[in-house]
Formats: sequence, structure tokens, C-alpha cells
Amino acid sequence: MKNRRRIYEGKAKILYEGPEPGTLIQFFKDDATAFNKKKHEVVDGKGVLNNRISEHIFNHLNRMG
Repeated sequence: MKNRRRIYEGKAKILYEGPEPGTLIQFFKDDATAFNKKKHEVVDGKGVLNNRISEHIFNHLNRMG
């Protein structure tokens, strides 16, 4: 992702410019926050799980048209 332009960074993910015009790449973080960022932990695998959930949702939306 170092070679890609960062478009947005939030608490849970970073969006990068994709390989094709008009596309994005999502990078989900392992960070978990609570109480308005007063509590912060790193949960190994959280980003991977969030990516799989996102993939499932987008695949479903694509099938629906």
C-alpha cells in the first residue's frame, strides 16, 4: 500500500486509490477503540475479519445488481 495514494483514514480503516480509475482499496485496521478513543486495544485478526465481512456484503450487493 506504500505506493498507493491514501484517500481517507478513519478509526477502523484506510482507503487507498485503487489500480483502476474510480476504484478504492480498503485496509481494515486491527485497532479497537471505546469511550470516544479513551480505551484503545489492538485485536489481532480484527482487520482480516472486517475485510471478509465487507467482501461478503459487496459480493451480495453485486449479485443483486
